[in-house]
Amino acid sequence: MIIINEDWCKGCNICINHCPVEALEESDQLNRRGVYPPRLKKDNTCNYCRLCELLCPDLAITVKTDEPDKVKDTEKKLQLRPITGGKK
Repeated sequence: MIIINEDWCKGCNICINHCPVEALEESDQLNRRGVYPPRLKKDNTCNYCRLCELLCPDLAITVKTDEPDKVKDTEKKLQLRPITGGKK
């Protein structure tokens, strides 16, 4: 589930432009600031990577999931591994 605090959004569209699965779009409703906040597209292809949440400068997005298996799959894909090289 993506929770968007529409009144905190300043309409920078960082979340929309950087979503790897293009799950977000501009809303058709203005918020209190007079901008179009993001919303999930109707087909909801969100993979819960949390990139939108991490990049939002206004902290207006929270990502939560009711599907723990989906989160674990995403976490496995996003795990950082050490780069080998350098001195041996």
